[in-house]
Amino acid sequence: MANTKTSKPARRATKKPAQRAAKATSPAPSARTRQSGPGSERRMSPAPEVIRDGYVGSGKLAGKVALVTGGDSGIGRSIAVHFAREGADVAILYLSEDADARDTAALVEAEGRRCLRLRGDAKREARCRSAVERTVRTFGRLDVLVNNLAEHTPQDSLDAITPSQLRDTFENNVYPYFHITRHALPHLRRGACIINTGSVTSFRGSDHLIDYASTKGAIETFTYSLAKNLVERGIRVNGVAPGPIWTPLIASSFTPKEQRAFGRNTPMKRPGQPSELGPAYVFLACDDSSYVTGQFLHVNGGGFIG
Repeated sequence: MANTKTSKPARRATKKPAQRAAKATSPAPSARTRQSGPGSERRMSPAPEVIRDGYVGSGKLAGKVALVTGGDSGIGRSIAVHFAREGADVAILYLSEDADARDTAALVEAEGRRCLRLRGDAKREARCRSAVERTVRTFGRLDVLVNNLAEHTPQDSLDAITPSQLRDTFENNVYPYFHITRHALPHLRRGACIINTGSVTSFRGSDHLIDYASTKGAIETFTYSLAKNLVERGIRVNGVAPGPIWTPLIASSFTPKEQRAFGRNTPMKRPGQPSELGPAYVFLACDDSSYVTGQFLHVNGGGFIG
């Protein structure tokens, strides 16, 4: 269902009072439980920080429309809210987490922008096509596509990764990037951009996320290749490679012990917050990065990426 609202000057988003949000400088979470399924931001404690209180929008995306996959929570929610504060209307595609999606829509609308909620499994090409078509039908255009869907299931050995898990990980993490981008391209005009969410694991490897890191490697080369393919059409393609970020994906796939240690192996000795990712996507989506394509921004808590 489309959620529309008359545009107003952007203002600061409000946090849900029931959640105690972590700050960007917070240490690793003191988690006691592991969520099931894709995870819910509503049930995380502390809640991830979506956008810094002091972040001031300056109209960098005024008049633009963005489609963000995985936009209901975590990094996707932060992207949506940052884009809204910079003046964009936003569509979010998500699997089934309706409560989280409603919360994200409320945060976008609190910025005076419109938010379209699109529920469905992006592994299905038809759902990707429908998401693009509904976005364009609702807002009349599409300027920024953010591919941000991901899942992972940690395994200590290659033997533990079943054919079913391998197939599911690639079908969820890689296929939608191809499908939704292909259907978006006819609507992207010169000056539009595509931003893909990668991971530090594709650059450094991961001994317990072998299949996940492999999908992120595919996304990395997809980004480089697509950037070369689209440069003459004036469409920029870039990516962001997050390090350990406190999101529902972590709360649902790591044990409480693993969550407590999460991010402590970085030079900053803590996990990052989604609020520390959002501005990187704003940079790649706006004209400040007009001479940037085929690149990844590394937001990972420190460490050289060569």
